Amino acid sequence: MRRSDLFLPATRETPGSGSNAAKLLVRAGLIRNFGSGLWAVTPAGQRVREKLTERVVAAMDAIGGQRVRLPGLQYADRWRESGRWGGFEDEMFTLENRDGQAMCLAPSHEEGVVHLLDGRVRSHADLPLLVYQVESKFRDDHARNGLVRTKEFTMQDAYSVDVDEPGLRETYREVRAAYERVLDDVGLEYAIVEADAGVMGGAASEEFVAPVSDAGGDSDRLVHCTADGCRFGVTDEHDGSDAHATGDACPECGGDLAASDGIEVAHVFKLGTRYSEAMGFTVDTGDGSERRVEMGSYGLGVDRLLQTLAQQHGDSDSLAWPVTGWGSAAPYRAAVIPVGEDSEVLNVAERIHNDCGRDDVLLYDDLSVGERFAESDLLGIPATVVVGNTYRENGVVDVETETGTEELAVEAVAECVERFAASEGEHRVGSGATD
Repeated sequence: MRRSDLFLPATRETPGSGSNAAKLLVRAGLIRNFGSGLWAVTPAGQRVREKLTERVVAAMDAIGGQRVRLPGLQYADRWRESGRWGGFEDEMFTLENRDGQAMCLAPSHEEGVVHLLDGRVRSHADLPLLVYQVESKFRDDHARNGLVRTKEFTMQDAYSVDVDEPGLRETYREVRAAYERVLDDVGLEYAIVEADAGVMGGAASEEFVAPVSDAGGDSDRLVHCTADGCRFGVTDEHDGSDAHATGDACPECGGDLAASDGIEVAHVFKLGTRYSEAMGFTVDTGDGSERRVEMGSYGLGVDRLLQTLAQQHGDSDSLAWPVTGWGSAAPYRAAVIPVGEDSEVLNVAERIHNDCGRDDVLLYDDLSVGERFAESDLLGIPATVVVGNTYRENGVVDVETETGTEELAVEAVAECVERFAASEGEHRVGSGATD
């Protein structure tokens, strides 16, 4: 991709209010505010969202999930049937159509998935079943902290149907593990905490909460284990949180506990028969009787994940997308920066751009040299290929990554960028909450 084909800002837009991470995303030209709780995403920002979405979709497909699409605009009848019409914590957008029928913009899709499956899933032999989507949700929430708390947001939401409670436990375990793989792959630090089922209802739920230094007034206080791989955490939303404090030993692994703000990025629920009882969703059993199905509900916020990654790993001046064994959610895996306007340098930069793969590598063919470097840093592009004086003097180019600068022959650059982008386990992200 050529830089001139995008509308990244050459002069930075004033970010306005919001958290440091949201302001940084605005400055980098990834998002733009459309009013309280409404955000647009630019081509560069959409590339990050698509990479995150692809990772989530791959994880859901790997455990047998089937992708669907449920309408965001829904009639009230199913919501009245479930008992949630008018009771969604005053956050549901409601309206009437031209015929005077009550409708809503769906804040969640438990009712929708029952409508989709009831009557089509008829027998215990059809189960277990896991369906998911990646679509917009709408909640009339108090907007704050950029993409973290908005009125329209993108979520991957999944719904499981099992014939009995042991089946639900197994599906819940599989989806929970899939979410762990997603968050590990993209380089997020997080804890898993017991949570209140709230308006979703059901028997139990857990939240995936990312530690950050400042959540902009939109978080619970999180106490979490700092040991690598341990996911123990508690928040001040739950009883027993006072029993754990910074410096204490983790009750699960013995590691050190630390306190910080926390941002919820995913939530998993054991719904049980909460919706099948209310809405009459049954399947035939082997002995000819009927049984209420056991359901689960699972959600991972794509937009929240994008900003939380920026908050954990960036600083006040630049983004820093993690590079892990999976790769990176950065908008481009590399930037090619020619230093000078002579034809030889520009031709070599063009050749490297072609060799590395034009779709995921950004070629700077406009702006001043200083602006090219500044913007590449601001975007958090993990590898920078500099074609300049080193090439003129020695016939090699500089490849700059988090591990340092390497001088390479032109024909070796593509393989180096590919190796770094795939990481091969060598560039694992560290731990800790930053802003």
